[in-house]
Amino acid sequence: MTSSPSPEPTSAAQRQLEDNIATVRDALENLRYGNIALTVHDGRVVQIDVTEKKRFQ
Repeated sequence: MTSSPSPEPTSAAQRQLEDNIATVRDALENLRYGNIALTVHDGRVVQIDVTEKKRFQ
């Protein structure tokens, strides 16, 4: 069974997606060691968790 293509995102949905991507990009730029986890519900990012690890010599 094949699924039909998703409808094109609306401008508000597109803006939200771009904001989410920018938030993830910022988290990546500011993280040296750690994890970034995205929580997705119904195809939408609803939460971003950033866990930073501090390394000692």
